[in-house]
Amino acid sequence: MQETNSAQEMIGRLRINESRIANLRERLVVTDNNMIEEFRRMSEQIKELNLELRQAKGEVFKLRETLKDVIKEMNSFASSQELKVLERYINTWNPLNFMTEKEVLSLIKDNIKENAKSASKDQ
Repeated sequence: MQETNSAQEMIGRLRINESRIANLRERLVVTDNNMIEEFRRMSEQIKELNLELRQAKGEVFKLRETLKDVIKEMNSFASSQELKVLERYINTWNPLNFMTEKEVLSLIKDNIKENAKSASKDQ
């Protein structure tokens, strides 16, 4: 009887171990599926990040080109020294005292009329 008890005990232990192995296999399958799903999700995120990175690099390149163009334009601006020279010329010429062509013609006509009047008085 001890042999049958011992055999039954061994069979019971074997069944418990088989059950544990089956549970471990199920956990392994679930873990594998989760890892595969996580890998796919991460791969998709990496693709999206790479796309965003390419777009950002393109935008940075465009910004650099625009900045280069702005710098080229700024180099053609007048320097403060040149502006001071222009200011001196403008102050010397005082363009606010200039007359328009109409004003000059009007003065000439008025002058001619005055000369004609004074010439007629002298005669």
